[in-house]
Amino acid sequence: MSSLNKQQGFSLIELLVSVVIFSVGLLSIAGLQMVSKTANYESLQRTTAAHIAYGLLEEMRTNGSGMGAYLASPDLGGGTMGTAPASYCQSAVTPCDAMEKAALDLWFWESALDGVRETGAQGSAGGVMSPTMCINGPVGGAAGIYVVSVAWRGSAALTNPVIDPCGAGTGKYGSANEYRRVLQVATFIDPNI
Repeated sequence: MSSLNKQQGFSLIELLVSVVIFSVGLLSIAGLQMVSKTANYESLQRTTAAHIAYGLLEEMRTNGSGMGAYLASPDLGGGTMGTAPASYCQSAVTPCDAMEKAALDLWFWESALDGVRETGAQGSAGGVMSPTMCINGPVGGAAGIYVVSVAWRGSAALTNPVIDPCGAGTGKYGSANEYRRVLQVATFIDPNI
């Protein structure tokens, strides 16, 4: 009679190795989930900034007579426009003039940038993180290229500088602006059309 020692089942070492391999796989999936969430948030910030910049440019296009008021505005973001203007430009009896329309547009798009009208359980839920919006164009509001730039705070530091100066030096984006993200939208506007 020959006695062969047959192994049956798993040994403790095999079980531990399989648990370690499974744990490494789960940690990798969790890390991938975090990277995906960060990228999704950055994408949401960029989409919101683009929507706001395009919206303001379209308002500027429809209010050619008020172009100087848009250009004279300070950098927007963080409530720089204050409270809502007295006129909401909705009365057919007393319509707004170009300057009142520009003031309403600037206030409206700044409040969208700040996320004032979108609130959740934790307060402000919309807008972009630490926003700054800058408007540039030809002197005096003449026909030409108008640029709306939106800067916000990103989640990771970048090493290459952004050419656009919007929001630079405000301290909102790190000591060397390493967290600053900027989106520029440029278009030709002829206020006489």
